[in-house]
Amino acid sequence: MESPDWVPNGIDVTVPNAARMYDYALGGYHNFAVDREFVERAEKAIPGATLVAHMNRAFLGRAVRWLAGQGIRQFLDIGSGIPTLGNVHEIALAAAPDARVMYVDLDPVAVAHSRAILAGQPRVGVLEADVRKPQSITDHPDVTELLDFSEPVAVLLVAVLHFVPDDDDPAGILGWLRDAMVGGSYIVLSHGAPVPELGGEVDTLKKLYKQTPTPLHLRSSEQIAHLLSGLDVVEPGIVPISEWHPDPNDGDPAPHQALLAAAGRTR
Repeated sequence: MESPDWVPNGIDVTVPNAARMYDYALGGYHNFAVDREFVERAEKAIPGATLVAHMNRAFLGRAVRWLAGQGIRQFLDIGSGIPTLGNVHEIALAAAPDARVMYVDLDPVAVAHSRAILAGQPRVGVLEADVRKPQSITDHPDVTELLDFSEPVAVLLVAVLHFVPDDDDPAGILGWLRDAMVGGSYIVLSHGAPVPELGGEVDTLKKLYKQTPTPLHLRSSEQIAHLLSGLDVVEPGIVPISEWHPDPNDGDPAPHQALLAAAGRTR
């Protein structure tokens, strides 16, 4: 199978990928047939799954604007995915022209495309790295050159940690990131959660994700609270993404318990 010219060498276009599936769900075009087929199967298993992707993207925008309103000018977006409408740097720079943003992703397609469209942006950087090795991110010279960890930083972990199994110690990952930042910094996340009334459908979705390199690990609000240990969780707490600082201009979207959101402030 011949790959498009924007695909880095060595990418297996026959295996679905979380970043490319999210890109397709949001209406992007940096995805393959196998990614589109997966999203369509997921939508069939849980009608409205694609809507959750859009709600998650809207949450990201609200979170960045809220953080800018708290005085945050540095953003570390881990698991940033493939750039599409409403990128973090666009929102952050619109709210605060002196903001700086470092994108981090493990997917070479996401990184290659990010670097292509962000060339010439002095306040934005891109790094290929793994959230499971947080020290390799916070200590990377590209990161420390752009971001000053002696000043507050916001770490964004949006729809990322539910791809990290317990064996990879997600609480330890957040602990490292928390301790790498000064007081007044933030960790913001959204995370897939079990929905008892959708038991069968969720089981089907988890079986689908087992066919990918990133199986799904859903966690309850109590488990997410444990991940945020050592942080002061800000209002409104751990809530469905549509309920986290909702924008009145968005109308009144129904709460979706399948994806929870929270922000924690360092002490």
